[in-house]
Amino acid sequence: MSTDTTDETIRYTADVVLLAAGHVLLIERGWEPFKNRWALPGGHVDKGETSLAASVRELEEETGITVPVADLRQVGAYDAPARDPRGRYVSVAYTATLPAPVEPTAGDDATAARWWPLDALPDLAFDHAEIVTAAAHR
Repeated sequence: MSTDTTDETIRYTADVVLLAAGHVLLIERGWEPFKNRWALPGGHVDKGETSLAASVRELEEETGITVPVADLRQVGAYDAPARDPRGRYVSVAYTATLPAPVEPTAGDDATAARWWPLDALPDLAFDHAEIVTAAAHR
Protein backbone atom coordinates (compact mmCIF):
# COMPACT_ATOMS: atom_id res chain seq x y z
CA MET A 1 0.00 0.00 0.00
CA SER A 2 1.51 3.33 -1.04
CA THR A 3 0.76 6.60 0.67
CA ASP A 4 0.64 9.85 -1.28
CA THR A 5 2.61 12.37 0.75
CA THR A 6 2.24 15.20 -1.78
CA ASP A 7 0.99 18.41 -0.18
CA GLU A 8 -2.60 19.22 -1.07
CA THR A 9 -3.89 22.76 -1.42
CA ILE A 10 -6.90 23.13 0.83
CA ARG A 11 -9.18 26.15 0.61
CA TYR A 12 -11.12 27.29 3.68
CA THR A 13 -14.73 28.48 3.33
CA ALA A 14 -17.80 29.24 5.44
CA ASP A 15 -21.50 28.76 4.67
CA VAL A 16 -24.66 30.01 6.37
CA VAL A 17 -28.00 28.22 6.78
CA LEU A 18 -30.37 31.07 7.65
CA LEU A 19 -33.79 29.74 8.65
CA ALA A 20 -37.12 31.51 9.19
CA ALA A 21 -40.68 30.19 9.39
CA GLY A 22 -39.94 26.86 7.69
CA HIS A 23 -37.84 28.49 4.96
CA VAL A 24 -34.12 28.69 4.18
CA LEU A 25 -32.34 31.59 2.48
CA LEU A 26 -30.52 30.61 -0.73
CA ILE A 27 -28.55 32.49 -3.36
CA GLU A 28 -28.39 31.79 -7.07
CA ARG A 29 -24.75 31.42 -8.08
CA GLY A 30 -23.54 33.83 -10.72
CA TRP A 31 -20.35 31.93 -11.47
CA GLU A 32 -18.95 28.46 -12.04
CA PRO A 33 -18.96 25.92 -10.67
CA PHE A 34 -22.70 25.41 -10.52
CA LYS A 35 -23.52 28.74 -12.22
CA ASN A 36 -27.28 29.48 -12.02
CA ARG A 37 -27.80 26.82 -9.33
CA TRP A 38 -29.06 27.62 -5.84
CA ALA A 39 -26.67 27.42 -2.91
CA LEU A 40 -26.16 28.60 0.63
CA PRO A 41 -24.66 32.05 1.10
CA GLY A 42 -20.97 31.66 1.81
CA GLY A 43 -17.46 31.92 0.51
CA HIS A 44 -13.77 32.03 1.24
CA VAL A 45 -12.39 32.84 4.66
CA ASP A 46 -10.05 35.80 4.24
CA LYS A 47 -6.52 35.93 5.64
CA GLY A 48 -6.67 36.70 9.37
CA GLU A 49 -10.41 36.00 9.53
CA THR A 50 -12.27 33.25 11.39
CA SER A 51 -14.86 31.11 9.63
CA LEU A 52 -17.50 32.62 11.93
CA ALA A 53 -16.57 36.17 10.91
CA ALA A 54 -16.46 35.09 7.25
CA SER A 55 -19.96 33.62 7.51
CA VAL A 56 -21.38 36.93 8.80
CA ARG A 57 -19.51 38.89 6.09
CA GLU A 58 -20.51 36.58 3.23
CA LEU A 59 -24.17 36.52 4.32
CA GLU A 60 -24.26 40.33 4.30
CA GLU A 61 -22.37 40.64 0.98
CA GLU A 62 -24.51 38.10 -0.86
CA THR A 63 -27.96 38.77 0.64
CA GLY A 64 -27.86 42.17 2.36
CA ILE A 65 -28.94 40.51 5.63
CA THR A 66 -26.88 41.01 8.77
CA VAL A 67 -27.00 38.51 11.62
CA PRO A 68 -25.08 39.11 14.87
CA VAL A 69 -22.15 36.72 15.40
CA ALA A 70 -23.70 35.67 18.73
CA ASP A 71 -26.80 34.36 16.91
CA LEU A 72 -24.87 31.86 14.77
CA ARG A 73 -24.30 28.24 15.84
CA GLN A 74 -21.90 25.88 14.14
CA VAL A 75 -23.55 23.07 12.18
CA GLY A 76 -20.33 21.26 11.35
CA ALA A 77 -17.28 21.03 9.10
CA TYR A 78 -17.70 19.63 5.60
CA ASP A 79 -14.56 18.23 4.03
CA ALA A 80 -15.40 15.40 1.62
CA PRO A 81 -12.55 15.36 -0.92
CA ALA A 82 -14.86 15.69 -3.96
CA ARG A 83 -17.39 18.19 -2.55
CA ASP A 84 -16.15 20.94 -4.90
CA PRO A 85 -15.07 20.35 -8.52
CA ARG A 86 -12.41 23.11 -8.22
CA GLY A 87 -10.36 21.09 -5.74
CA ARG A 88 -10.20 20.50 -2.01
CA TYR A 89 -12.49 22.84 -0.08
CA VAL A 90 -13.24 22.58 3.62
CA SER A 91 -16.27 24.54 4.78
CA VAL A 92 -17.50 25.29 8.27
CA ALA A 93 -21.28 25.77 8.20
CA TYR A 94 -23.23 27.95 10.62
CA THR A 95 -26.94 28.39 11.21
CA ALA A 96 -29.21 31.03 12.69
CA THR A 97 -32.97 31.37 12.91
CA LEU A 98 -34.86 34.60 12.36
CA PRO A 99 -38.38 35.12 13.76
CA ALA A 100 -39.63 35.88 10.22
CA PRO A 101 -38.07 36.09 6.75
CA VAL A 102 -36.33 39.38 5.93
CA GLU A 103 -36.33 40.57 2.31
CA PRO A 104 -32.90 39.76 0.82
CA THR A 105 -31.01 41.84 -1.73
CA ALA A 106 -28.71 39.84 -3.99
CA GLY A 107 -25.19 41.19 -4.11
CA ASP A 108 -21.54 40.30 -4.65
CA ASP A 109 -21.41 36.92 -6.43
CA ALA A 110 -25.15 36.18 -6.16
CA THR A 111 -27.49 36.85 -9.09
CA ALA A 112 -30.56 36.30 -6.90
CA ALA A 113 -31.44 35.63 -3.27
CA ARG A 114 -34.72 34.26 -1.98
CA TRP A 115 -36.36 32.21 0.75
CA TRP A 116 -37.27 28.63 -0.17
CA PRO A 117 -39.63 26.33 1.77
CA LEU A 118 -37.61 23.58 3.46
CA ASP A 119 -39.99 20.99 2.01
CA ALA A 120 -39.65 22.29 -1.58
CA LEU A 121 -35.96 23.01 -2.15
CA PRO A 122 -34.42 23.22 -5.61
CA ASP A 123 -31.47 21.01 -6.56
CA LEU A 124 -28.67 22.59 -4.52
CA ALA A 125 -25.03 23.06 -5.49
CA PHE A 126 -22.15 21.24 -3.78
CA ASP A 127 -23.22 19.31 -0.66
CA HIS A 128 -25.52 22.10 0.49
CA ALA A 129 -28.60 19.87 0.69
CA GLU A 130 -26.76 17.79 3.31
CA ILE A 131 -25.83 20.95 5.23
CA VAL A 132 -29.41 22.31 5.15
CA THR A 133 -30.74 18.96 6.40
CA ALA A 134 -28.24 18.91 9.27
CA ALA A 135 -29.09 22.50 10.29
CA ALA A 136 -32.86 22.02 10.03
CA HIS A 137 -32.73 19.00 12.33
CA ARG A 138 -30.71 20.64 15.12
